Amino acid sequence: MPRSAPGFWRHRGVPAFCLLPLSLIFSGLAWLRRRLFAWGLLAAQRLPVPVVVVGNIAVGGSGKTPVALWLAAELRRRGYRPGIVSRGYGGSVDGVAEVDPAGEPALFGDEPVLMAALSGCPVFVGRDRPAAGRALLAAHPHVNVLIADDGLQHYRLARDVELVVLDEATLGNGLPLPAGPLREGVGRARRSALVLAHGPLSAGLRAALTPVPVFPFHLEGECFERLADRSERCRAAAFQGRRVHALAGIGQPERFFRQLEALGLRIERRPFPDHHVFTAKDLSIPDGDVLLMTEKDAVKCRAFAPAECWVWPVRVQIAPGAAELIVEKLDGPPTA
Repeated sequence: MPRSAPGFWRHRGVPAFCLLPLSLIFSGLAWLRRRLFAWGLLAAQRLPVPVVVVGNIAVGGSGKTPVALWLAAELRRRGYRPGIVSRGYGGSVDGVAEVDPAGEPALFGDEPVLMAALSGCPVFVGRDRPAAGRALLAAHPHVNVLIADDGLQHYRLARDVELVVLDEATLGNGLPLPAGPLREGVGRARRSALVLAHGPLSAGLRAALTPVPVFPFHLEGECFERLADRSERCRAAAFQGRRVHALAGIGQPERFFRQLEALGLRIERRPFPDHHVFTAKDLSIPDGDVLLMTEKDAVKCRAFAPAECWVWPVRVQIAPGAAELIVEKLDGPPTA
């Protein structure tokens, strides 16, 4: 579960059951909204290019952004020219805007800036995803497929392929908001084209997802890069004998910390809530120490990070066949 999530989301205790009436209302409204679009009583807006939605069914970090970057690279490798649209969570854009790869996360949101910097694709943000898509296509008419980051519940944007990123650790007590972390139930994932599983899934959850194809994935990194000069790289062995601090303001900081420990590092943990707005004080370290962080956090800390601040870039490693299935779905008939 995300560090900033309520503790009772982990278990079905008294606080969660007290909130169940609100959860039933939330679930009912979510179901009704989805059905109104399915029945055509609310209009989904179809763009002139195919749309692939990357989303999840629970609050918290499941790995959507790395998956969106992986998908952009896979589509480009197959001859597509993708663009990315995102809500721009944590940013302050009024309306729609193109994301500057070197822009301020406070304006565009940390994840859109990261995607713009790493994907090589145009990235547009806006609460109105269809408007963001139209603006992107007007500014970049060569784009022939759109990736909608975190757009599973944004039904106003018609989609051709739905891809659900699922981390069982984020499902908590399995109850809908606000009694639990679920935006929608597991059955919603079963209606997608495929599920990408971040980490192992229990036998019960795998059975609940049948018959949707499930592809496991993990995040993998090799070298660290100095934040002040990303061309300077080293491996974990370079930090042996030094005091190492690890900072993470992501959905699941503990996963990042465990990955560093798996590299043989002994670290002092500094977990922060997802999308935390960092200050120079948050990054302070004694002389001679080292500070390690994720790429998502690094885009917010470039201006005031200490000299001994290093970034650990990771990339998605997905079981074979997922990209081929997505392309196959893109070539098929559209869905509402």
